[in-house]
Amino acid sequence: MFTPIPLRLLAFLFAISSSIAAPKPIIVATYNLENYLGVQPLAEGEKVHAKPKTEASIVAVIAVIKEIQPDILGVCEMGSPERFEDFKSRLESAGLGYLAFEYLQATDPDRHLALLSRFPIVARNSVADVSFDLNGHLEKVRRGFLDVTIEVNSTYQIRMVGAHLKSKLPAPAGEAVLRRHEAQLLRRHLEKILVADPTINLLCYGDFNDTKDQPMFTEISGIRGTPTYLDDIPAKDDLGDRWTHYWKTADIYSRIDYLFASSGLVREVVTGSGHVNRSESWNHASDHRAVSASIIPVDRK
Repeated sequence: MFTPIPLRLLAFLFAISSSIAAPKPIIVATYNLENYLGVQPLAEGEKVHAKPKTEASIVAVIAVIKEIQPDILGVCEMGSPERFEDFKSRLESAGLGYLAFEYLQATDPDRHLALLSRFPIVARNSVADVSFDLNGHLEKVRRGFLDVTIEVNSTYQIRMVGAHLKSKLPAPAGEAVLRRHEAQLLRRHLEKILVADPTINLLCYGDFNDTKDQPMFTEISGIRGTPTYLDDIPAKDDLGDRWTHYWKTADIYSRIDYLFASSGLVREVVTGSGHVNRSESWNHASDHRAVSASIIPVDRK
C-alpha cells in the first residue's frame, strides 16, 4: 500500500538536495595595496625606496576588503614580513580571519606578493628567482611568481598564480621591454601547468601594468581556441566603469589588474560576477581598485 510522504519531509529532502546540487560560491579577489610598507631604518648612504603607507590609508584598505569579503585574496605591494603580520592581524580584527597564507620575497627589496585564503593550501610552487637575458645582461623578474594550490573542499582544488609585472616607471632597459619579457616568462610558467593538465582549475591574477591592447595581454592569455588559452574575466563597477588604476602623474584611468581563468575554471565562474570595487574610500586606500569574481566550486568536466 502506498503511503504519502509528509510535506515537511519532502521540503526537508528538497532543501538537502538543493544544498548538495548548488554549493555556495566562493569569492576570489586581486588587489594592489599601494605600498603597504612601514618605516624601516636605513643604513648610512642608503636611499629610501618607497613612501610608507599612512594609517588612514591602511584603515581604508581594510574597509575595502571587508566590503568585498573575499574567500581567497591575492595582494601586490605587500611590505616586509612584519607588515604582512600587521595586515593579517588587522583583517582578523575586522572579522576577516584567514587560515592559510603565502608570502613571496623576490628581488624587489620593498614590494612583495602575498595571498590569504580561508581554505587550506595543499601545494606551494612559488618561484622567487626568475631571470632572463636581455642584450647580454641578466635581468630579474622583480616580484617573482606566486603559485599555490588551494583545497576548497574534498573534491575541488584551485591553483592560484599571482604576478606583479614591471611598472611604467622608467628603467634603463626600457620598462615596456622588461614587462613583456616578464609576461613571456609568466606564460611559460602557466604553460607548464596547463600542458600537464588542460582541465585544471587555474586562476592567474594580479597587477599586469598594461592594457588589453598591449603585448602583455596576448602573452598571458595565449592562443584562443587552444587548451592552454586563458580567458580574461570581464569586470566592471556598479556604474559600469572597468578601470582599475588611476595614475595621478599622467591623470590616466586604465584597466591593468586582471583575473585570467583556464578553460577548466571559466565554466565555474558565475556569469556577470566580475566586479571592480567602487568603495567611497577607494582612492584613500590605494591607487588601484580591487577586482573580484565568484566561482562555483564544482568541477564541470
